[in-house]
Amino acid sequence: MIEIGGRPILWHIMKLYAHHGITDFVICLGYKEYMIKEYFMNFVLHHSDVTTIDATKNSVTHHQSNVSHRKLATVTAVRPPGRYGALEIDGSTVKSFVEKPPGDNAYVNNGFFVLNPAVIDRIEGDKTFWESAPLDALAPDAQLAAYRHYSFWQPMDTLRDKMMLEEFWQSGRALWRRWS
Repeated sequence: MIEIGGRPILWHIMKLYAHHGITDFVICLGYKEYMIKEYFMNFVLHHSDVTTIDATKNSVTHHQSNVSHRKLATVTAVRPPGRYGALEIDGSTVKSFVEKPPGDNAYVNNGFFVLNPAVIDRIEGDKTFWESAPLDALAPDAQLAAYRHYSFWQPMDTLRDKMMLEEFWQSGRALWRRWS
């Protein structure tokens, strides 16, 4: 629910999927459950001017609203960038210095999934941790495909990452924005 450009990252992700025709979402809630529900249940209210509130009729009038491969699951795989400058050291002598080199070339789960509805059967209940039980079972069953994503990707793990994404948005360089 951290915001970039005045909208939660979750909204940006859903807009990106919707741009590509995927408009039905199941959001596995846990942390910040109430905040996520409240935001989307009151989406129009959050992004509209309110002209009339009638407490006797329990009504609100809004004005100017601004609103593949037969596997069960696909995860988007990305190669994260290096986070720190790298040193090659021989004894106590620095042989080379590279500022923020590419990561170790390992692919990581970037959190974007496309799922067959049958995957829901692999979730035992509300306490099921998605990245363990369901994913751990899909991989050995050969039911988890990877989509290698080579275009823009930026993590948002730190305040520095958030500030960078906000700057992209404010400057019109938000490469994830595919919608008009």
